[in-house]
Amino acid sequence: MWEKIRPEELHENPFSLIGEDWMLVAAADGQRVNAMTASWGGMGILWGKKVAFLFVRPQRYTKELIDKSDKLSLSFFDEKKRKMLNYMGTVSGRDEDKIAACGLHVEMVNSAPVFQESRMVLICRKLYAQPMEEGCFVDPELIGRNYPDRDYHTTYVVEIEKILLQRQ
Repeated sequence: MWEKIRPEELHENPFSLIGEDWMLVAAADGQRVNAMTASWGGMGILWGKKVAFLFVRPQRYTKELIDKSDKLSLSFFDEKKRKMLNYMGTVSGRDEDKIAACGLHVEMVNSAPVFQESRMVLICRKLYAQPMEEGCFVDPELIGRNYPDRDYHTTYVVEIEKILLQRQ
């Protein structure tokens, strides 16, 4: 059972949520659902909206679905799901149904896939997408350290439309 809260009611630290706990970024194209683990991103205010921003490499299967959909979800789990998050971040949905392999159950909420096992989900609407460009890096050390293959992320800014908490 989900409980809806407003973004202003979220009192969790986004640095911990994203950078330490990690999240599943999930999208659907009407037929397929896929998700990937992410640990880069953030939350804040942009264009007068409550937003999240995330970064996806071009070779990720989930990126194909994000690009075909207006909605996506950011799901957060308890620490006991760390093994699942590792798996979801290393295995491609092109090769297998990794959602089923992890025993996750998907329901669609406002056209975004939601995992019933998550403790919190942000339902988001895409506002902006732009591939990163090498010439825009002010600190060139970031390129060598993070992009040895020059596979620059696409930056997505998404409006947080709804936050759902799992009732205990």
